[in-house]
Amino acid sequence: MSDSRITSYLSHQYLRLTLPDSPTSLDWALAPLVPLSHLYGLGMFVRERLYAMGFLRQRALAATVISIGNLTVGGTGKTPVVIALANALRQKGRRVGVASRGYGRSTMSDVVEVSNGALLRHSPDETGDESFLIAERCPGVPVAVGADRYAAGRHLLDRCDVDTLILDDAFQHLALKRDIDVLLLDATAPFGNGYVLPRGRLRERQSALARASLIMVTRGRQAGDLQGVMTRIGRLAPGTPLCVTDFTPSCLLKVGMVESQAPAVLRGERVLLLSAVGNPDSFRALIERLGAIVVDHCIFPDHHSYTVEDVERVAALAAKLGAHRIVTTEKDAVKLRFLRAVTDQMEVWAVRIDVDWLEGEAKWARLVLQN
Repeated sequence: MSDSRITSYLSHQYLRLTLPDSPTSLDWALAPLVPLSHLYGLGMFVRERLYAMGFLRQRALAATVISIGNLTVGGTGKTPVVIALANALRQKGRRVGVASRGYGRSTMSDVVEVSNGALLRHSPDETGDESFLIAERCPGVPVAVGADRYAAGRHLLDRCDVDTLILDDAFQHLALKRDIDVLLLDATAPFGNGYVLPRGRLRERQSALARASLIMVTRGRQAGDLQGVMTRIGRLAPGTPLCVTDFTPSCLLKVGMVESQAPAVLRGERVLLLSAVGNPDSFRALIERLGAIVVDHCIFPDHHSYTVEDVERVAALAAKLGAHRIVTTEKDAVKLRFLRAVTDQMEVWAVRIDVDWLEGEAKWARLVLQN
């Protein structure tokens, strides 16, 4: 078995263990983690209550603060939502900044300024791939990263004069007060297998939904029972506004070049997929919906820093399997384009995706864009 297929296999084994399934010997093997999940969930609940009751202090910033977050580990589509929101608010004349944690970054500084709105100051390895992509896709929007979102937000307020701050992946970051809490749930597995970490994918109990100002269900077209998902959410968070979205590919970008093509060119093509994202299955499903023939999918851990050896093995596999092109995500592309092996020796195309509204866009505009 090739290195890429081993990585793909192991990643899918992890996903299988954390998604609903019939009991297996592996499920029984993981049973000892269940008490730890209950303890973790209880700890997160107590922490939330301490903040709500004022025993733990929330700090505030002199700006409108909008949090975009999720309830599970893994990709729910926060980055394209943050990009869409930042650009929409800027078009309305708001001075918008984005504060993110900067997952996977190599820098050890408390706060790193990714962009001042006009100039990208660091590489994706130094800032984290998601924050770098946000800065690149949102011209005029300053971006800073830091584990302490208050410090990152303070940096943007002091140096970039923002009046609206978007917190990326901050639903559990309760130390910073926010005006709006947008919670994203993936329609294909909104609550994972129902267990909190470490047995499942939930970051906290399902009752935390009641804390959200608005719940956005993503990947609505991929859901097996969207109405059932909506009903369950309605029971857990009665009265909370709900909206439904999906993600649609808007173009293909040649990594390291300025060339672009329409996504329709993938129909009938043999492609090899390459990704290091939280939800690789969703990426594959999106490409297959475009009519591409996926010959294999090389899956690396989320936020993986690619090496020349990685891309050389991928290129060799693509040639062996007769793939017409290698297709990756835009998040991966911001790292891959810095490798000369990609731009000189192989063609890689990245899929740009945008938010596609299915239900509730007016609720979103009324609550989030006009606040």
